[in-house]
Amino acid sequence: MSAKGTPRQKMIGMMYLVLTALLALNVSKEILDSFIIVNDGLEKTNENFSKKNEKVYSDFEAANTKDPKKTGPYYERAKKAQKISADLIKYVKSIKTKLLSETDKITMETADSMHLEYLQSKDNYTIPSEIMIGSNPETPKTGEYTAADLKAKINAARAEFIKLFDNPPGQELFLPVVKQQMENKLGMKTPDPKPKEGEVRTWETTNFEHIPLAAIITILSGIQADVKNAEADVVNQLFQSVKGQDFTFDKLSAKVIAKSSYIIAGDEYSADVLLVASNSTTNPKIIVGDTSKLKSGGEGKELPVEGGLGKYTIRTSAEGLQKWSGVIKVEKPGRPGEFDSYPFSSEYQVAKPAAAVSATKMNVFYIGVDNPVDISAAGVAPENIVASLAGNGGTLTKLSSGKYNVRVVSGSNKCTISVGAKMGTTTRPMGTPFEFRVKQLPTPTAFVAGANSGTLKKGLIVASGNVIPKMENFDFDLKIQIVSFKMSTIVKGLLKEEVSNSGAFTAAQTAMIQGIPTNGKLFFEEIKAKMPDGTTRTLNSIIFKVL
Repeated sequence: MSAKGTPRQKMIGMMYLVLTALLALNVSKEILDSFIIVNDGLEKTNENFSKKNEKVYSDFEAANTKDPKKTGPYYERAKKAQKISADLIKYVKSIKTKLLSETDKITMETADSMHLEYLQSKDNYTIPSEIMIGSNPETPKTGEYTAADLKAKINAARAEFIKLFDNPPGQELFLPVVKQQMENKLGMKTPDPKPKEGEVRTWETTNFEHIPLAAIITILSGIQADVKNAEADVVNQLFQSVKGQDFTFDKLSAKVIAKSSYIIAGDEYSADVLLVASNSTTNPKIIVGDTSKLKSGGEGKELPVEGGLGKYTIRTSAEGLQKWSGVIKVEKPGRPGEFDSYPFSSEYQVAKPAAAVSATKMNVFYIGVDNPVDISAAGVAPENIVASLAGNGGTLTKLSSGKYNVRVVSGSNKCTISVGAKMGTTTRPMGTPFEFRVKQLPTPTAFVAGANSGTLKKGLIVASGNVIPKMENFDFDLKIQIVSFKMSTIVKGLLKEEVSNSGAFTAAQTAMIQGIPTNGKLFFEEIKAKMPDGTTRTLNSIIFKVL
């Protein structure tokens, strides 16, 4: 199911993406229960389709009553489309009822109105698979309620929908491109998936072999939504064709319309290639702006038009996804000053020129401290970046646009950051995870009066007043606290010691320093420092010759 096309098609596409994601997981009771939400959404979509289609049929009937000669041929085809859709919807519903009845061991009458929530056998895949595929997937069985029969009916209904746009002999109800456009636009396609690792799969087995009942019911609801959407596309095109016959075109041109011109490796490039009819002698008015305001008489920017084609140019500034829209106003034939308006919308992605350089041998996170990280992906807006950290029980916190903070705890000696991009309702991985080494913070070096050895004047030592820890050649701004140290010296052949329970000299230690004779030795030992990661380290000893 493609996500391109009308809002209705996009809605169905999103439902299918959710369904596909759920099927890719190990199916638990909780996962199966989540199909209720998806199925309810699809059934609500079907109700909305029905209401919108009924509105078009009502408008069609009114137009036919007013001008049956002009509208009649299209109205008759619209009624055929309605029947094609109703017959297939009814058949799909009968399959649902059959599956619920056989799997949950209930009557057909009960199953016909059973809500998915109350199923006792949501996880049963044996009975549904037997009904729709049979015991041998290589030769699926045929007949009523089977996947093969359903596929045949879907393909037949799609062909009948498209056949509605054949021109009768001697008449030209539709432009030559209309039928081809409808072939490209309509869903209800049942292609077999590409073989995977040598395994050949079919549309039937992919959708219905060894699939839990709850998932199959949801898939069938999706098929019903697809049929309703196709019916809406057909009937709307038929209704538009009534008015389309009033216009004349003298120019056909080939156009390629792509969903996006920025494609990520591994993704699919998808584009519609079609013929576009235009009138080179009569230019329409093309106005860019908010379509809702333009419809009510609001002002916008009118584009220059040559040969029936408008040219839109704009200098980009803001980054990210940029959307634009407007209306094309075409003067009604024979009615000067009266216009039919056709809204349109499009979007494009703007990214600033960027390059990233990283030292691969220095990809290191330090335990227990903030490790700042910039994360970006080419062509992806920062708000659509999804990043996660794995390993060492750490955390990855987003600070601002593209700015993150990593904290890791002790554990293994490496962790990874995975980067993905939100694309519609899915998240697409952006390459392989980035690996980082995890290391303890280096032990700081203790200093007194800016030195950790050598000869110092007594007054300079006293004036310093503290043991200072320093992280040499380490760029992180860290807070390290000296929690204790022992100072000692030898006075008249006797060892004298004093302990401080902080990094500052005590009064007794200061007095000790002042009493050291010239060329005496002063020792700083058992220096303990509390690190930002919560550990306590023993630092280097310091020995001074005092002048």
